[in-house]
Amino acid sequence: MKKTIVIGVTGGIAAFKACQLVSDLVKLNFDVHVIMSKHALEFVGPLTFETLSNHKVHIDMFDRNFQHDVTHISLAKKADVFCIVPATANTIGKLACGIADDMLTTTFMATTAVKIICPAMNTNMYTNSIVQENIERLKQHGVRMVEPESGLLACKDVGVGKLASIEEIKEMILDSLTEKTLKGYRVLITAGATLESIDPIRYITNHSSGKMGYSLARMAKRMGADVTLVAGNVALPRISGITTIFVKSALEMFEAVKKHYKNQNMIIKAAAVSDYTVKTYQSHKIKKSDDELTLALKRTDDILSFLGKHKDKKTILCGFAMESEHVIDYAQKKLVSKHCDLIVANNVTEANAGFQHDTNIATIVTKDQVESLGLMSKLDLANYILLKMKEMG
Repeated sequence: MKKTIVIGVTGGIAAFKACQLVSDLVKLNFDVHVIMSKHALEFVGPLTFETLSNHKVHIDMFDRNFQHDVTHISLAKKADVFCIVPATANTIGKLACGIADDMLTTTFMATTAVKIICPAMNTNMYTNSIVQENIERLKQHGVRMVEPESGLLACKDVGVGKLASIEEIKEMILDSLTEKTLKGYRVLITAGATLESIDPIRYITNHSSGKMGYSLARMAKRMGADVTLVAGNVALPRISGITTIFVKSALEMFEAVKKHYKNQNMIIKAAAVSDYTVKTYQSHKIKKSDDELTLALKRTDDILSFLGKHKDKKTILCGFAMESEHVIDYAQKKLVSKHCDLIVANNVTEANAGFQHDTNIATIVTKDQVESLGLMSKLDLANYILLKMKEMG
C-alpha cells in the first residue's frame, strides 16, 4: 500500500524548490498531496503542483468544489508524513502557539502523522530569539526539523537560513517511514576506493565509487542503527546523522577500522582496498623519460582478515567479493579464509552491476547457502544485506 505524504508550502522564495521534492517523491511511488498557504501562491502556481502530484492542491478551507468530506480532516488522517517546505517564521510561530487559521495549519494540527518542518528565511529572522524559541517548542512536541544551510540568500545576505537541500529533506522523510529494525545496533561500514600515492602527483587506485557502502550506511541509519562509516576516495554527499571518518590510503583505513571495530554488532567491509602500495614513496615528482618505469610494490594489510581473526564472536562480519570470473568459487574460499559470516559476491563484468552503478546483481554466500539475487538498486540490496545479517545475529 502506498504511503501518503502531505507537503505544506508556505510563502517564501524557496517555495519553488518544493516542486522538485514533490516530483522526486512521486517517482518513489508515494501518494503526494500538496497544501499551499495563500502567500505561497505569490511564488508558485498551484497548477505546477497539481501536474506533479496528480492531485488537486488544497488552499481554501471553505472551498465548495470538493468531495463530500472534511478535507483538512481527511488529509490529516490519510497522511503518514506531513512536511512543510519551506516553513516561514510566520508559519512556525503560528504552529508553535497552536494557531490553526488556514488549510495548512489546521491540517497540520489535526494530523497524528510524522511532522517535519524545513525552515527557510532571512538570517536575522532565523537567529531571532523568538523564532528559535518557537522552533525549540515545536521540537519538544515531537516535530522534526531539517535545519537550514548557510549561504547566499535571496535577500543577498550571507548566513544561515537557506533551505536545506532537497536530498536532505527527502532523506528525513524516508528515514521517518523506515521501520527501526536495527535500533540499538552499532554498525561499522567501509566504503569507496583507497589511494596509494606514488609521488606528490600520482597514485594507484581503482574504479570504486563508494555507492554500495554509502547505500549500506544510509539504510542502516534509516533502520535506526548507530553507524560509523570509514570512507575512502568518494565523490558522494555526506550522510547526516552518522559518524564519517575520511581516509585516503589502505593503511589509514586499516588504522581507522582498528580504532572502531570493537563493540560493533555488524561490520561490513564494502570498500575496495588496494592490495598493493609502493615500496618507496617519491617525495618529488618522478620525471618522464624514454625508459620504462618500474614500480616496486608491497602488500597492504588485509583488513578483512584482521577483522575475521579479532572481532567479537557476537559481531556479524560481511565482506564483498568483486570478481570477473569463478565468482562463487572465489567467494566461498574468501568466506572461509577471512572468517566471515557472509560474503556479497558479484561479477563486475555484468551490465548494471559493480562499480559506478546505482544497481547491482549480487549473490549472498554463507556457510550454509548460496543465494543469487536479481538486478536491484544498491539501496534495496543494502536493505536485504542488513536484514540478513540481523537474522544471522
